[in-house]
Amino acid sequence: MRLFLNPSQHAYLREMAGEFNISPSQVREELQQLNSAGLLECEKSGRQINYRANQNHPLFPELHSMVQKALGMDRILDSIIERLGDLEQALITGDYAEGKDSGIIDLVLVGTPDGGNLLDLTRKTERYIGRKIRVLVLSTKDYSEMSATDALQPGLLLWQRKDEICEQGRSND
Repeated sequence: MRLFLNPSQHAYLREMAGEFNISPSQVREELQQLNSAGLLECEKSGRQINYRANQNHPLFPELHSMVQKALGMDRILDSIIERLGDLEQALITGDYAEGKDSGIIDLVLVGTPDGGNLLDLTRKTERYIGRKIRVLVLSTKDYSEMSATDALQPGLLLWQRKDEICEQGRSND
């Protein structure tokens, strides 16, 4: 799940063994099976081998979606973002952005959501998915400033208002 939630993240054998509190040999077997199936890519960096999800594998979109659903990301989007008002972006930061299920989801909302609805929807979603949600609401300006300093890294973009994507695409042309 860690590698398929945020495919831009990578991990190495001992790092994952430590996170999951299991032996490196157990992790090695799983990584080798996933790599043999073409689901992972690996890259040697010094003495370490870093693994990441193979986004070009035909099953990647389905695996990515399954992991998001297992962690409740789809429910967060459906129950919170849709009903909050003026939002530009929603991101997951912290452990979940790295693919670690710590039980606390750090959600960053950019825009001006309805505060009363936000608290109510957050509580309902927490009960529904069985995880705590910490929400940080930022203005567009504050988000830009924090992004420039990498204060929100790692970050996983969950949702972005469509007209924002179009505006960004035109400005990059």
